[in-house]
Amino acid sequence: MINPMPEPELAELRVDRSNGTPLHQQISERIKDAISTGSLAPGARLPSSRSLASQLSVSRATVELAYSILAGEGYLNRQHAAGTRVELRPVGRPPEPSRRSPQPLMPGLASEAAQLPRPFQIGLPALDAFPRKLWSRLAGRHARSLSLSRMVYQATGGFGPLRQAIANHLVIGRGIPCSEDQIFISAGFLGALALIARTLITRGDEVWVEDPSFSPARHTLELAGGHLIPVPVDDEGINVPAGLALAPAARLALITPAAQFPLGVALSPRRRAHLMAWAAETGAWVIEDDYGCEFNHLDRPVSALKRLDHADRVLHVGSFSNVLFPGLRLGYLVVPPSLAADFERTSALLPLQQSLLDQMVVADFITQGHFVRHLARMRSLYTERKYALVDALKDVFCDSVQMNDTGSMHVLLRLPPNSDDVVLANRARAHGMATTALSPMGLRASTGPGLLLGFTNMAPDAAKDAARRLKSLLAIPASPQYRSSQGARMALPDADISSGAFADHI
Repeated sequence: MINPMPEPELAELRVDRSNGTPLHQQISERIKDAISTGSLAPGARLPSSRSLASQLSVSRATVELAYSILAGEGYLNRQHAAGTRVELRPVGRPPEPSRRSPQPLMPGLASEAAQLPRPFQIGLPALDAFPRKLWSRLAGRHARSLSLSRMVYQATGGFGPLRQAIANHLVIGRGIPCSEDQIFISAGFLGALALIARTLITRGDEVWVEDPSFSPARHTLELAGGHLIPVPVDDEGINVPAGLALAPAARLALITPAAQFPLGVALSPRRRAHLMAWAAETGAWVIEDDYGCEFNHLDRPVSALKRLDHADRVLHVGSFSNVLFPGLRLGYLVVPPSLAADFERTSALLPLQQSLLDQMVVADFITQGHFVRHLARMRSLYTERKYALVDALKDVFCDSVQMNDTGSMHVLLRLPPNSDDVVLANRARAHGMATTALSPMGLRASTGPGLLLGFTNMAPDAAKDAARRLKSLLAIPASPQYRSSQGARMALPDADISSGAFADHI
């Protein structure tokens, strides 16, 4: 039988507000020391967060964060009925190896190699509409005329003409002031993020991440030693005041301001100003993931956060994976001028660029005007495909689910509260439909069950059949709770339903 720990065992725990170490880190380290030395035995019960917060004269959120960190590291076991206890497994003993087969980081995303697009798959552009003949012609020209100067090592930041082409596009098309020297070519978004992490993160640095968010990005930051601080998302985007309460001295913040992934809300002007003021005052860096920037909010484009970067604290990350095709795995990073030399050094030691031939082809694709024309065609095509899927889902599901237009390259199907979206997504995937569950994307946030459904690769005349197949697999009965205002919202496909629809789930 486990005996509760008397609270006086932590009576000597104190925090020091003068040493610069965050309070939650002091609490977690001192409890960890007590466990390691045996002062807190396996199975011992800790005070409630409210009780310990009162003892230390800190906020309850600070203690909750410390307890959550220790639980994530395997020191504590948190259960509502049993309270917070020291894990029964001795600290330091490695966990039993898992015998399960490795799972993809995000089932349903374009993470499985060499598979043709499947219905509802997210993270893919319209591959059926890509100008492959034009691309092949450009690639063939460069392959046939390969010079000796192209066969030696190239600049660490990437192919010069491509960097200049990207800079021109960003200045003219996005209003982002930058020069070629600030741009670094990367192996997609995650390659750029790895470059940032290696250059700017020291092990233990606190990093704000949106909650919920894109899990591979979180794993990349963790691999670099970053200490993630999940910051909730509401109908104005990342909750900056909550981030300040959790980790005011964070080193970095990773955000998707144009269309938050997976919920799709745009960061409000008020939050943008607050975020930039915090970064300028504290010297923090803001990583702007411009995911799907060219196609987010097709009817009301959202400007880049980098345009407000008067203090040069934003690192802007873009990718051609969801604009051209993911097999290219080509992205870019725009850094403040003050960091250009640091990133040059890191790039020389951490080569994350892709094929020079691919870089040359993309440079031509942009400079010859094909890129701008391709974007215009895709915006028109995605508008048609999105509303074809929206109409099909409304017709087939009626009032049994709630549907959110995320303003991104997918729609979000909200499921009844008692649904297991992971089980349902796996069932659909087993039948060839690449649905993605929402709930695993949350760290501390409770998103509620939902499915992310991509529309970019679905022809309009195939949407109704795909919706019927999905409904038959989900087997969701009609629910009265979706027949009121939410049902009315579904009846207006051109209404702004991307904000506020998920606030109650955070």
